[in-house]
Amino acid sequence: MVLPDKATADGLVQAAHLAEVRGRSLWADARIRFFRNKAAVGALIVLTLVAIFAFFGGFIAQYERDFVDFALMGANQTQGVPSIETGHYFGTDSSGRDLYARTVQGTRISLLVGIVGAGVAVIVGTLYGAVAGYFGGRIDSIMMRTVDVLMSIPFMFVLILMLVIFGRSILMLFIGIGLISWLDMARIARGQTLTIKNKEFVEAAVATGVAPMMIILRHIVPNLLGIVIVYATLLVPGMIITESFISFLGLGVQEPNTSLGALISAGASQMQYGVIWQLLFPLFFFIITLFAFFFVGDGLRDALDPKDR
Repeated sequence: MVLPDKATADGLVQAAHLAEVRGRSLWADARIRFFRNKAAVGALIVLTLVAIFAFFGGFIAQYERDFVDFALMGANQTQGVPSIETGHYFGTDSSGRDLYARTVQGTRISLLVGIVGAGVAVIVGTLYGAVAGYFGGRIDSIMMRTVDVLMSIPFMFVLILMLVIFGRSILMLFIGIGLISWLDMARIARGQTLTIKNKEFVEAAVATGVAPMMIILRHIVPNLLGIVIVYATLLVPGMIITESFISFLGLGVQEPNTSLGALISAGASQMQYGVIWQLLFPLFFFIITLFAFFFVGDGLRDALDPKDR
C-alpha cells in the first residue's frame, strides 16, 4: 500500500475545503443560521402545531361547529364547562355550541386570512415596486406618488367601506386586506430594486437585449426574495390582527362561520357572567400565533441578513 506524500495530502484537504465552500449557497448558510436561533425554531414548532390544530383538529371534535345544545343555552351556559367526558373539550359558547370546534375553525380562518392577505400584498407590492424602481424617471415618480396618495387614506376606513358596499364575506375580507396592504411592500421593493438594477448581471442582461419585464421577473424579483420572505412573515400577524379587529366589530366573518376575533368578542361579552373559558381559549391561540410569527420573522431576518443584527 502506497501512502500519499505530504503535498498530495495537503492538496486533497484543500480540494475538500473548496468543495465544501462551493457546496454551500446563501440559502444553505441562512438555513444553518436560522436553526441555530432557538427562539425562532421554537416559534416555528409552535406555529406548526397551531397549523395542525387548525387544519386537522376538527377530526377529533365530538360536535359540529353549528350544533346547538339547547340544555346549555342562556342561563344554563355556566354548566357548559370544558370537559372531556361530555366531548366539549373547550366548553360551549353562549348559544350552546361546541367551543372546541369553533376555535378550530376560527384559528383556520384567521390563519388563511393572514397568509392569503400577506401573499396578495407581497405579490402585488413586489411587482409594483420592482417595476417602479427599474424604469425610474417619470414612471417611478407617477407610481410612487400614487402610493403616497393611497397611503394617506385611512386603511381601516377603506376596508370597512369595502365590506359594507360589496358585502361581508371571507372572499371580500381576503381581497380587501391584501389589496390595501401592498403599499409598504411596494416602497421596500422599489428601494431594493434601485440598488439591484445597477449590478453587473443586470447590465449584462440589458446588453444582451433581454426585455425589461423579463429582467424584472428573472433577475430583480428573485434577488428580492430574502427581504420579501422576512416582510411576509411579519405582515401575517398584522393581517390577523386586522381581521380580528374587523370581526370584533361584527363586520368580518359572518355566522355560522367564525374567526378568532369573533370568538374573542363573544367571549369578552360573557365575562360578566363568570364564563371565562369562552374568552381564554380563542385568546390563547390568538396570542401564541402572533408571537410565533413575530419570532419566526425575526429569525429569518437575522438568518438572511446577519449584518443587520
